[in-house]
Amino acid sequence: MRTHTPAHTRRSVLGAGLAAAGSGLLAACSDGAGGSSSPSAAPAAFVTPDGAEVAAAEAKRGSGPVRSIRLTATRAQIDLGGRTVGTWAYGDRLPGKEVRVTAGDTLALTLANHLPEPTSMHWHGLALRNDMDGVPGVTQRPVRAGASFDYRFAVTHPGTYWFHPHSGVQQDRGLYAPLIVEDPKEPLQYDKEWVVVLDDWVDGVDGSTPDAVLAELAKGMDHDMGGMDHGGGMHHMSMKTAVTAEKPPSRMLMGATSPLLGGDAGDVAYPYYLVNGRAPADPETFAAKPGDRIRIRFINAGGDTAFRVALGDHTMTVTHTDGFPVEHAETDALLLGMGERYDVLVEAKDGVFPLTALAEGKKEAAQALLRTGGGAAPGASARPRELDGKLLTADRLKAGEAVRLWDRSPDRTITLRLTGSMAKYDWAINGEKYDPSRRLPVAAGERVRLSFVNATTMWHPMHLHGHTFGLAGGGARKDTAIVLPGKRLDADFDADNPGLWMLHCHNVYHSESGMMTLLGYRK
Repeated sequence: MRTHTPAHTRRSVLGAGLAAAGSGLLAACSDGAGGSSSPSAAPAAFVTPDGAEVAAAEAKRGSGPVRSIRLTATRAQIDLGGRTVGTWAYGDRLPGKEVRVTAGDTLALTLANHLPEPTSMHWHGLALRNDMDGVPGVTQRPVRAGASFDYRFAVTHPGTYWFHPHSGVQQDRGLYAPLIVEDPKEPLQYDKEWVVVLDDWVDGVDGSTPDAVLAELAKGMDHDMGGMDHGGGMHHMSMKTAVTAEKPPSRMLMGATSPLLGGDAGDVAYPYYLVNGRAPADPETFAAKPGDRIRIRFINAGGDTAFRVALGDHTMTVTHTDGFPVEHAETDALLLGMGERYDVLVEAKDGVFPLTALAEGKKEAAQALLRTGGGAAPGASARPRELDGKLLTADRLKAGEAVRLWDRSPDRTITLRLTGSMAKYDWAINGEKYDPSRRLPVAAGERVRLSFVNATTMWHPMHLHGHTFGLAGGGARKDTAIVLPGKRLDADFDADNPGLWMLHCHNVYHSESGMMTLLGYRK
């Protein structure tokens, strides 16, 4: 029997259950002198997710028209385009039904959990109230099987966002959907809009599940691989291993490399790559007229794959990344790490054109079609020349003037050393796996510099909850940014949203293996 906890009761339970978050359970922390932070300093008191500071910040956001929505997380049979799989999804569709609101609205969404285990819902990219951020054990209790949870918060900033669980590796099932926040004073002019969600898919294929993939990876690259060539050839085990009813194929990927990603491309050999839930054999077709100006909102919802995206015979004008405007820049192709979003404008030509999302370094691709006229559709193997043309990455973009962080020396620098290896699968931050009793302190009003230092041979898309940061030199405003192996990336943000906030790699297998930490606002 499904139970529903009223909002006022839920919040009082949350306060009692997570009171330790401010003074005990999560209070082992750091406060480095001289404007730096390390995880080894003395404990202190922190703002709790349902504390007065969080409520005051939400009150400042105001409350607009309420948009009420109900979603059910449930088991589902999903047609990927010629292959039906059993998975978990929001309703009976992949991606889940798009949620669309207007900046200034209050979103009231009830999540009903019909799954066989607890779940949650994280609103990726939103600067929202902390107790609605959807991180079990940090900002809320898990939503039990058979129960429901009311998420209610002000949505203040327009842009392209999405939502997914923050519970184990559930995100690598079908539990994700776009969240589009429209601008009531939209400055862009366009005729049509196309939301494009990219994904890598393994769940339900030949008995595979994301949990089984994580269990395999956790054993390390060399486990039971004696005598196998670990050299330059890509070992795509999922395609080459005999499948039996008793044992799913291995999904460990070795030898996949990409110069764009600085070396290793990923850990998982996925059997399918999808655009809006469809495989290339039966792609989604977006219809328009020649000359239409189309806004495409790209979202990478993948678990372990960067996508290089191009629209055949078209150039794209980049207008936004991670919900924030940038100085417009033309490009042939884009690179999206997991969790990243880009908005572009294209002027549609006459014909049928492949929108190809190359699984970077993995020698496979997802595809959709843009049709504005007659003619035969390109096949699933189409690789438009634009994929090898001009490519824009986030570090080459400038934030729009209205959202650019003004120059200010950081009050605090937090150095985050990204550590671990595929061989041992011991991903961590500063050499320490995620521990909810440890956090890095910040203070309201500070300009905080996050200094990511990648000491691994893998790339990591690092994601900060509840805030956006600015890349160096007036660069793009982001909440998720790729840190290449052997490189350092500095990102600044203003500490203006009190609470406890996750900071983690958005490779779901890296984060669940330990590459996560917490930022905490001091009381």
